[in-house]
Amino acid sequence: MRYLDRITIEPGKRGGKPCIRGMRITVYDVLSYLASGMSYEEILEDFPYLTKEDILACLEYAVARERHTLMAPA
Repeated sequence: MRYLDRITIEPGKRGGKPCIRGMRITVYDVLSYLASGMSYEEILEDFPYLTKEDILACLEYAVARERHTLMAPA
């Protein structure tokens, strides 16, 4: 899966933060839910318009950002 197919950035939406499929839920929101201990199933139950692939795209996006940060010259 490619996160670029699911993660969108629009300057006028949520302050230009990366969102899922143009909706108003951000990658940060989903990552925060996971970090707080919510399971995929709990997130999907609370946000029925999300899919497991959306959650995986958020994780993939975070990995790509981290990889980019680590590869940046010091």
